[in-house]
Formats: sequence, structure tokens, C-alpha cells
Amino acid sequence: MMEQLKLSNQICHRYYVASNAITRAYRPLLDELGLTYPQYVVLMALWEEDNVEVKQVKAKTHIDGGALSLILKKLSAKNLINIVPSELDKRIKHVQLSDKGWQLQQEASGIPEKLMCQVSNMSREEVLLLKTLTDKLVENLIE
Repeated sequence: MMEQLKLSNQICHRYYVASNAITRAYRPLLDELGLTYPQYVVLMALWEEDNVEVKQVKAKTHIDGGALSLILKKLSAKNLINIVPSELDKRIKHVQLSDKGWQLQQEASGIPEKLMCQVSNMSREEVLLLKTLTDKLVENLIE
């Protein structure tokens, strides 16, 4: 077999497995809040900067436009956000956290620490290095 086609040599497969494992690790923590991981990602983006255009949420989260529309509809149905047409151009929609969405931030505040407790065999420095290298990889693949 050709060495370059061995699954054990593929970095992309490691990220695929890691992504699935991370999503599974988040699931019980987010179930308590009634959220999926993509919904949580959108809320984190809004907790950083509220009342932004949908295209800004898309750029920050890197979630596909069609999927983002569905996520926003579900968050709106849960009364966590409001989707408001721009006063200048009704085609442009702004996403705003509701009071309930802001309250959820407090409930979610312990999630990152709880998740990191599951990664006990990595030092803080290793986690930061992994983040930096992953950002570098993503930057190269997106552009």
C-alpha cells in the first residue's frame, strides 16, 4: 500500500475524529441548556458582539449560510435571539440576543472549564499550541 494513503498518516482524519469527539463531549453539557453545538457557537459569537448582521455571524462562526439560517430560526424559536430587519435596508437582517439569550450566557459560563477537565493529560501550553497550529491550518485551507 502507498504510504501517503495510509489512514494513520492523515492529519485530516485526526481532525475529523477530534471534531466528533469534541462534539460528543459537549453534548451532555449543552443538553442541560437545550442547545446543539452549532447553536452554542452562534451564541458565543453573539455574546462577544451583539446586534450584528447575519453576514457577520457567518464570517465569525464559519458556518455555512444555509445551516446558519436554520440555526438562527431555531434560536429565535427558543426566544434566545431576535432577527430584526435593518432600518436602512430591509434585506439586511440583524441578530440580537434576547434577555433570555443573555441570561443563558451565565448558565453556559462553566462549560469551557468542564470540557477542559476532560482533557487532563494536556498542559495549558499544549492546548494553546494546538489552538495556534489549528488556526494556522484553517487559515491556510480557507484562503
